[in-house]
Amino acid sequence: MKIVKDLKKWIDSYQEVKMLLEEVQLSFDYCKENIVTDVEVDQAYSKALTAIENLELKNMLRDEADSMSCVVKINSGAGGTESQDWASMLMRMYSRYAERHNYKTKFNNILDGDMAGIKSCTMTIEGDDAYGYLKGENGVHRLVRVSPFNAQGKRMTSFASVFVTPLVDDTINITVDQAAVSWDTFRCGGAGGQNVNKVESGVRLRYQYKDPYNGKEEEILVENTETRDQPQNRENAMRLLRSILYDKEMKHRMEEQAKVEAGKKKIEWGSQIRSYVFDDRRIKDHRTNYQTSDVNRVMDGEIDDFIKAYLMMGGE
Repeated sequence: MKIVKDLKKWIDSYQEVKMLLEEVQLSFDYCKENIVTDVEVDQAYSKALTAIENLELKNMLRDEADSMSCVVKINSGAGGTESQDWASMLMRMYSRYAERHNYKTKFNNILDGDMAGIKSCTMTIEGDDAYGYLKGENGVHRLVRVSPFNAQGKRMTSFASVFVTPLVDDTINITVDQAAVSWDTFRCGGAGGQNVNKVESGVRLRYQYKDPYNGKEEEILVENTETRDQPQNRENAMRLLRSILYDKEMKHRMEEQAKVEAGKKKIEWGSQIRSYVFDDRRIKDHRTNYQTSDVNRVMDGEIDDFIKAYLMMGGE
């Protein structure tokens, strides 16, 4: 049913483009007979062009994981309160993006900052092609502004890292070594009534991961305080772990592909990708060179132009 649904979307999109192109031709013919105006022809052309560009953009989402929902993790960088405030601004930006696209957002874990903002957060964004569109947000995001937390009013630079991984479901076969899993429980903080502080509903999953390709070992830590039900939080934590393991396998495949293609595509996880310079009213993506002066619109979640520029250049 999923395959049929995906194919139907392509057919419907094709039929829409075909219909709009026919309308452009008809408007042009009518314009020559003075039945419609030049403005109406331009409107029909603009509408058809937008539909074609949207279809071309969707055609860039070809990887196996692109159609999945995703997990977005944001970590504040060095810089204390300023970088923690920047991390919370990014969290809001992606939340607003998800809301604009009718995606469902869940906050799996939020670690509040010392004075303001957040130190880190993990959120899931559920919806068709969420990972495909947001995968290009992987990397370090740089903020330059006059800090409201600096008494001298100095211009400061802050960093926050964003990690986007596909949210795997039961159709993806990921093997989890149960012998390498251990659990801790803790009391959740924040609002929510007496139960939140008295019952150890928060879970912390520790997974002793061994890379099957190079033998390196590391501990994967997953925390979940999404609900007040500990079994449910355990289930959510395991789902997040499976997503992380899936992402590691996908990164390995991408790195192998990059070697074969001799550097056609650079795999630069964690590199600085975008600068947000508030004082100059300029946001620039360093990979595509796309930039805009509408800072407020971008910070309110309208990042589609950045996503489109990245995908249309092949995600290089």
